[in-house]
Amino acid sequence: MKIITLILGIILLILLILKIDSLTSTPHANINDHIFSLYLATTAHDQEIGLAKFNKIGNNQGMLFIFDKPDYYSFWMKNMKFPIDIIFISGNRIVDIFQNVPVQKNNNNLPTYTTGEKADKVLEINTGLTNKYKIKIGDNVNLNL
Repeated sequence: MKIITLILGIILLILLILKIDSLTSTPHANINDHIFSLYLATTAHDQEIGLAKFNKIGNNQGMLFIFDKPDYYSFWMKNMKFPIDIIFISGNRIVDIFQNVPVQKNNNNLPTYTTGEKADKVLEINTGLTNKYKIKIGDNVNLNL
């Protein structure tokens, strides 16, 4: 009986190590103790399409846009299928947020959402999550890329 318990304990330990390794190797952001698994948009092509390639994402997911230098970046909702919250980040600090950004009926004369302070990263998440998780300007964003 002791051998079976020992074997089961070893198996559980191995599974735990594998789970921790998979969490640490997946890009993610931690804001106010909520972890978002990240899709990364690092190329101009990925940044232009953004989340528009998805019909929906989970509440623990987001897309992180990484830029070479801080600037006043603008975002639009071209071809988006679901509303989002847009979080502008400078370094590891949130500098601006647009909440409940709606889907547009057509792609003509799209409104843009421009940060009021320079940012070098932008995180897009499902609409309402900045409210739900009490994410606000000034909060820290811990990134594991």
